[in-house]
Amino acid sequence: MQIKIVNKSHHPLPKYETQQSAGMDLRAYLPEGPITLNPMERGLVKTGLFMELPAGFEAQVRPRSGLALKKGITVLNSPGTIDADYRGEICVILINLSNEPFVINDGERIAQMVIARHEQAEIIPVQELTDTERGTGGFGHTGT
Repeated sequence: MQIKIVNKSHHPLPKYETQQSAGMDLRAYLPEGPITLNPMERGLVKTGLFMELPAGFEAQVRPRSGLALKKGITVLNSPGTIDADYRGEICVILINLSNEPFVINDGERIAQMVIARHEQAEIIPVQELTDTERGTGGFGHTGT
């Protein structure tokens, strides 16, 4: 599959770092300088990337595990969805869940993007659903 990307930043295009990687890193594009996220503060971080996905695909924006573990930085609406018909700039909503301010620098890897196939469902209104063994059990009903 090929994906068209316009790169208005001066950073390299996203790429898979290993042969079996699922995600590609997204970098912050901050030509006006670093951004500081204080504890419990969220912000929109631009990437300078614009993308054209094929119909039937989405891009999912997810946290980077290292930033989450080491710095408490995560993607607030994880996973964020980029639809195939969206042509605006890819931006990432980050939140600082740590007790320390976090500085985001231009070019810093801030999130990862996974390309995924999807389908659109036809919604059919009914009065009842088919019974199953599980039924309505959820939220840990099977134990730990």
